[in-house]
Amino acid sequence: MPGNMPVCALVLLTFFLFLLPLVECGSACQRLGEFVPQVLETDGDVIIGGLFPLHYIASEPDHDFTAQAQSTTCTGFDLRAFRWVQTMVFAIEEINRNTTLLPGVTLGYRILDSCDHVHTSLQSALSLVNGSSAFQTDQSAASRPQCLSRAPVPAVIGLASSTPTRAVADIFGPFEIPLISYFATCTCLTDKRVYPSFLRTVPSDIFQVQALVQLMADFDWRWVGTLGTDEDYSRYGIQAFTEQLEAWGGCVAFHHTIPKVPTPKQIGAIVDALEVSTARVIVVFATEGQLLDLLLEVARRNLTGLQWVASEAWVTATILTTPELQHVLSGTLGFSFRGANISGLAEFLLTVRPSPSPGSAFTNQFWEEQFGCRLTYGDSEDLGRPFCSGLEDLKLVDSSYTNAIPVRVSYNVYKGVYAIAHALHSLLQCTPVGSDKIGCNTGSEFTPGQLLHHLKSVNFTNQFEEKVYFDHNGEPVPLYDMINWQRNGRGGIRFQTVGGYDGSAPLGQQLIMDRNSIEWTGRQSQVPVSLCTSSCPPGTRKATRPGQPVCCFDCLPCAEGEFSNTSGATECIRCPVYYWSNVERVACVAGIEEFLSFQEIMGIVLVTLSLLGVAAATAVSVIFFLFRATPIVKANNSELSFLLLLSLKLCFLCSLVFMGRPSLWSCQARQAAFGISFVLCISCILVKTIVVLLAFRSTMPGSSSLKRFGPPQQRAFIVGCTAGQVILCMSWLALAPPYPYKNTSYQGGKIVLECKDVWPLGFYLVLGYIGLLSCVCFILAFLCRKLPDTFNEAKLITFSMLIFFAVWISFIPAYNSSPGKYTVAVEIFAILASAFGLLFCIFAPKCYIILLRPDLNTKKGMTGKTGK
Repeated sequence: MPGNMPVCALVLLTFFLFLLPLVECGSACQRLGEFVPQVLETDGDVIIGGLFPLHYIASEPDHDFTAQAQSTTCTGFDLRAFRWVQTMVFAIEEINRNTTLLPGVTLGYRILDSCDHVHTSLQSALSLVNGSSAFQTDQSAASRPQCLSRAPVPAVIGLASSTPTRAVADIFGPFEIPLISYFATCTCLTDKRVYPSFLRTVPSDIFQVQALVQLMADFDWRWVGTLGTDEDYSRYGIQAFTEQLEAWGGCVAFHHTIPKVPTPKQIGAIVDALEVSTARVIVVFATEGQLLDLLLEVARRNLTGLQWVASEAWVTATILTTPELQHVLSGTLGFSFRGANISGLAEFLLTVRPSPSPGSAFTNQFWEEQFGCRLTYGDSEDLGRPFCSGLEDLKLVDSSYTNAIPVRVSYNVYKGVYAIAHALHSLLQCTPVGSDKIGCNTGSEFTPGQLLHHLKSVNFTNQFEEKVYFDHNGEPVPLYDMINWQRNGRGGIRFQTVGGYDGSAPLGQQLIMDRNSIEWTGRQSQVPVSLCTSSCPPGTRKATRPGQPVCCFDCLPCAEGEFSNTSGATECIRCPVYYWSNVERVACVAGIEEFLSFQEIMGIVLVTLSLLGVAAATAVSVIFFLFRATPIVKANNSELSFLLLLSLKLCFLCSLVFMGRPSLWSCQARQAAFGISFVLCISCILVKTIVVLLAFRSTMPGSSSLKRFGPPQQRAFIVGCTAGQVILCMSWLALAPPYPYKNTSYQGGKIVLECKDVWPLGFYLVLGYIGLLSCVCFILAFLCRKLPDTFNEAKLITFSMLIFFAVWISFIPAYNSSPGKYTVAVEIFAILASAFGLLFCIFAPKCYIILLRPDLNTKKGMTGKTGK
């Protein structure tokens, strides 16, 4: 494992210096070396070991291997740790008074100081298991209690910090000596392959991390900073927190590590980073001692507005509730172990008194620290302190030792002692007083391994209705109280329980809290916001910024036809077919159907033009009918003229089929009507052109061309040309007919109702056939343009064909580029424009002569032989 080499080296070093073979209880044992630990102990049939960090500062020994190693000096007495010690003593004495749990068996204890340091913890741990005890050397065999365990200490309660705990658990594992921790929460200790004899009454950090991430989720804190130390507890905790936070969708804005012995410059650099960061929530995995310097600098700079989230290591640390830190830390949230009000513990803690006896060293140090004085028989070297009488009253003191309602870590110690007692009850097959067989089976000694086996099977409910057991990883039921730092109105801070977390509850029911009772940092009334980017509103989606965490993003509007109706959407949802997103892009609405209707202005204009064209053609027909006996009508083949006028009417009327809501019949009829009517029209014009050409050729001697192309042949020619178009249209409609289609490819929520051409080539073949006839007609008319006559109809036909070509050549690109209903409008316009062009170019000059120049409507006028 990375970072474990120094620990392993210390373990091996201490092993060779201090470890002696485990000896049976009561045998003589001599230790080589100068390590004489301070101890608090009481003898019994079974001795339970205890390792507590009564001091939190340990000097670093100088192992230069040139002289005998000096013992480690520990300073900085911890009042809370001494309360944990007294809780263990209280629990053992309570069990000894219990006549049902271990009748006839007395528990003793041997408690040493771990100094919260790896080296000292190993020294103390090995001192426990090697059997050296004042009671073993001072008492005679007759006065010594019975020895039920083959090991001097068959089980140990300890330790607090994770790094020393790993070192001791690594040593105890091969010997199957149970080690029950009350405060070591590192997830690394869960591995039973490495730490087979380790158990704990405190939940693993993995559950605390789950609670913290769920807290982040409930308040939508996605942009979070983390602070920690270079220790296993902090490293593993922040690593697990980061992984789960990112899995949920959050991001770590920054992470800073507080050095073991930070310099003012290092502290300043961390606080500088806190000032410039946009993260308003900071999760801290550390102890109060490691945090103190940093928080003092934060308070000095008056860096408020930060929501501190505490790990269980410091969430109930009274040392951080001093007045100079209150404006910074009030509103702090975090999870602490489930607390309890242990009946009689508060009174028991107040019975402690200093004494000059050898076994009272810890009590004397506590007294001097609690009252800030020095005893005449104490260890204090601070000559500036006043002397203590030893009669001071603990009831008048409010400290982390006396404030025992409710106790949390002490409760874990309490549960650990009772777990050992229940395991012994099972191992020794104890029966309560009043049964037929009273007491426990004390006829044979047991090993630590046997006790470990029964510890793993412990399952009981204590007086607080809490089930106490260990799972297959040696973990307890993960229960936490949610703590909020609130001002108490007396210038202090109280740790208010505002919720709880039960890791064994079903998902969705694990975290319970009363939001209304939470006091936020700076006494804000609203939940602090800690986001790199605010959640995208409905109608938008997230777009990640390259090179930045996923919590930093831009909000882009949903594209047309897409919507998002929730905040923070990562993708927009495409609307169903025939639906379109509204303006806000938050919902889908039915698309607006669009087609060229008769009611809209464009439709009205086109219908008017169409009817106007029909009316004009009808008027011309009436004029020609009324003046059918005049030379100009006779000369222009009145039968062909009336047929041409009929076809032009059809051309004008066929444009109406293109309008209105497309249907199956209209889609199939429109192109056929267009193609056939125009072919009929062009065929008539082509016959007229041929007739003009043949009429002038017939004036030449010996020419009989006009006779061979008489009216029957003209009719047959028109029918033949039209039949070709009819066959082409019928084939197109039979094989690949157009059909109504809702086109949703256009933007703006439009559903264009149009006729879908299954075979687009069919339309261009129809149009090409019309163009072919028009080209032939144009060529013939062009050849006849200079024939001698006052009224040469070939010139009119030539000009009309030029207009016809101009319209339809420009039609093709306009048709292909026009969107939606304008495609239909373009085709109708082309039909009307070309029909009007043919009507006016061919018939307007004739009507002019008939109506306004009757003098030209004579045979002489037609031949140009009128007199001046």
